[in-house]
Amino acid sequence: MVAGLTDDSLAEKLLDLALKSGAEAAEVLQSRSQSRPVFFEANRLKQLESSAALGTALRLWVNGRPGLAVAYGPVDPQPIVDKAMAISALNDPEPIDLTTGTRQRYPDLGQTVPVDQLIAWGQEVIDHIRAAYPEVICGVEMECDIETTRILNSQGLDCSYGDTTLSGYASAEWVRGDDFLSVSDGQTRRDSLDVASLVEQLIQRLRWAEASASVNSGRLPVIFTAKAADMLWGTLQAALSGKRVIERSSPWSDGLGQGMISPAITLYQDPEAGPFSCPFDDEGTPTQRLVFIDKGVLTLFYCDRKVGQQLGGHSTGNGFRPGLGSYPTPSLYNTLIAPGSRSFEELLASVEHGILVDQILGGGAGISGDFSVNIDLGYHIHRGKIVGRVKDTMVAGNVYGALKENLELGNDADWNGACYTPSVLVDGLSVTSG
Repeated sequence: MVAGLTDDSLAEKLLDLALKSGAEAAEVLQSRSQSRPVFFEANRLKQLESSAALGTALRLWVNGRPGLAVAYGPVDPQPIVDKAMAISALNDPEPIDLTTGTRQRYPDLGQTVPVDQLIAWGQEVIDHIRAAYPEVICGVEMECDIETTRILNSQGLDCSYGDTTLSGYASAEWVRGDDFLSVSDGQTRRDSLDVASLVEQLIQRLRWAEASASVNSGRLPVIFTAKAADMLWGTLQAALSGKRVIERSSPWSDGLGQGMISPAITLYQDPEAGPFSCPFDDEGTPTQRLVFIDKGVLTLFYCDRKVGQQLGGHSTGNGFRPGLGSYPTPSLYNTLIAPGSRSFEELLASVEHGILVDQILGGGAGISGDFSVNIDLGYHIHRGKIVGRVKDTMVAGNVYGALKENLELGNDADWNGACYTPSVLVDGLSVTSG
């Protein structure tokens, strides 16, 4: 701790010192976090941890040239300002564009949970899974993460909010002779974890895998569970970036107002939905509910302040930093896919012969949309029912093509990371089985 300087005053000190040192404009982004993870390994409580961090990023402009410096913990502000100013001398001038505003403290999100509750949840998961399958080996991680974000600048903006998230991740390993099966799932929530739902999902997948099945190679209907469907939406998220539009790397650069994918798909963002909600971006611009694809029609690209201006508009509230040491860039904080009307069971019953994909190995499709992935956990669907687990199987296709063909969304939407998605039935993809 620097004498006479508290954590709460560091941001103001940096801003004031930057302006006195010759910067025409300056901005400070500060993040405080506290984490309490609980780990279970081999069916037993393994480790308790606690960590806290304070990160502060100063961005300033000297003669129009931007400079960025980052520090961690309570530090002397002068070296940070000196570093940012030195870096600015190496950069080309750019227009200074900061969010104007006043001081505003947004409501905190989420509720903290004591470590004893995290331990109890973890033990409950293991007890229920092993009651159904005593031979499996379980691993569980439960965590309560508390983060405070604050941004202030020389245009009068000073906004902040607190964010508490709970996460639970569980895996079950099942060894039967030469056959090794690993099933995993997780949750991220604001106020409480739904342990019963997590256990039910894991046990269901173990039950489906009790028998082995083979499938013939060819073009088959494929159902992606909500957990696996994020591979499809990741490509669309990239195509919707305003930065990619400027770079002409998005295949949808000239597609505004056109039907680009199936009318069954509506893709949007909601700052008040789910565990990845937030009231403002890393430039201090308020977030807002935005529909990017409305019943298959491309309606909007997401932008930060710089990209919004380059596209002849303004920021959509999507200027985020990949890390404190990075400049803002267009990013999504959450993605929601409007669910369909039929249940997962009804989707399953509609497939005569196909594949259910729940876990994949490796990365998904890039901006081109082409993918060829190994199925880590998948099942053979025969006459509307799951008849067993498939192994040594790959699925390939193109995301844009698959989502433009006949498809159907389930009504079982759930959060998978920052994506709220239902299961997806794609009419036909290339399946190769060894």
